[in-house]
Amino acid sequence: MSSADGQPKVAAVTAAAPVDLDVPLYEARKDIFPAAVKGRFRTIKWLILIVTLGIYYFLPFLRWDRGPSAPDQAVLIDLANSRFYFFFIEIWPQELYYVTGLMVLAALVLFLMNAVAGRVWCGYLCPQTVWTDLFYAVERLVEGDRREQIRKKQSGTWDLERIAEKILKHSLWLMIAWWTGGAWVLYFSDAPTLVGQLVRFDAPLVAYVWIAILTFTTYALAGFMREQVCLYMCPWPRIQAALTDEHALNVTYRYDRGEPRMSAKKAEAARSQGGAAGDCVDCFQCVAVCPTGVDIREGMQMGCIQCGLCIDACDNVMAKIGRPTGLIAYDTDVNVQRRIAREEPVVRIVRPRTLLYAGLIVVIGAVMSYALLGRATLGVSALHDRNPIFVRLADGGVRNGFTVRLSNMTLEPRPMRLEILGLPEARLDVAGVPMTADLSTLVEVGPDQTRELRVLVSVPAKLADIDTRPIRFRLTDVVSGAVAYADDFFKGTGSAP
Repeated sequence: MSSADGQPKVAAVTAAAPVDLDVPLYEARKDIFPAAVKGRFRTIKWLILIVTLGIYYFLPFLRWDRGPSAPDQAVLIDLANSRFYFFFIEIWPQELYYVTGLMVLAALVLFLMNAVAGRVWCGYLCPQTVWTDLFYAVERLVEGDRREQIRKKQSGTWDLERIAEKILKHSLWLMIAWWTGGAWVLYFSDAPTLVGQLVRFDAPLVAYVWIAILTFTTYALAGFMREQVCLYMCPWPRIQAALTDEHALNVTYRYDRGEPRMSAKKAEAARSQGGAAGDCVDCFQCVAVCPTGVDIREGMQMGCIQCGLCIDACDNVMAKIGRPTGLIAYDTDVNVQRRIAREEPVVRIVRPRTLLYAGLIVVIGAVMSYALLGRATLGVSALHDRNPIFVRLADGGVRNGFTVRLSNMTLEPRPMRLEILGLPEARLDVAGVPMTADLSTLVEVGPDQTRELRVLVSVPAKLADIDTRPIRFRLTDVVSGAVAYADDFFKGTGSAP
């Protein structure tokens, strides 16, 4: 580019104003006072809160008869004995792959929920949501609803009534938080016994420590941090955005129906004259009831936990002004655009994404169920001695040493027969246990226990020069006939370097 005289035109450069780099990392927290609301989604949330908290607080006291030598708590994480009990299921340490399978199933269920209805987990089932909802209910019960709380805060006065309300509210919060921490430790010990110990102050120190930690975290997260946990601490809002699609149902403001916004009287007048008028009356009730302070009319936001309370608030307003409900509803942007184009909305719950998640859930659940129902009640493992690999005996034979562990997963003591396979004329000796006439060994293992044995396997002199040979230990439950195997190797002089 050049000027009229042919000389290049030089752009003028001006000095930029200094930029203030002293900015916060995130927006300062704004006080949120969610208003109470009635409606179907609020009722659903109350029911879920009661059921989930009821299960959490009282499940440790539920009994399950497993026999005279086993704990009778229905759900118990027995760290001392390395066991996890869930009603009729008992998980041993070597079976942690079941726990891994449950975690995979939980993740897939979460993905399926997200594919169907967005962050429905966050809005209804997340522990942070459930306990925060409970704390909000206590706050409204003690200090009044939204308007009363705002009025008291703006007044700035601290009379005896307000001080008493604050003390009562925080006392109730601490009681809930304390029982939350106390209920958690009950899953790790016999609940009635531990409760008695806690009352007498003779419980293990670790129980008091964990109760204190969980009391503090519940009190802080549900009482003070609240929506900040969802906005800044929880990774799920960021992850789920990559897992959703345009057909996932989300709490949606149907702007095709709501715009342009105006008061009910102005909207009625505009409609009577054939003008455009939306159903939204700009009452801000959807914002007032939101636990994270989101204005859903601004579209999808990270702060929206899809709890549906704004739907209840909006439906109540629509009913009062005589307009159809559903201005805010579980919907998709695709349907909003289809209505604008005069097309019928579609709901596609069943689609490749949801079928994939549901199929994986069914397959993994079936595999785990089959493995649990058909798993063996006994187990055997063998570990070959490393030094020395073999020992030459005085008669010319060769002996190998093993550490063999037997597992009895039944609740009764069981006699078990240990044998060696794959090595002709081999002799099996167990330290402290006599051999039977058929050159096998009978060992008794206590109920729900393991037993470690020192096992010596030897061959005569004519077989001493063999090289490495695979062998198999066979363990047979004499009562039930169940069999378990452990593979290892036997080394003779021919295997020496």
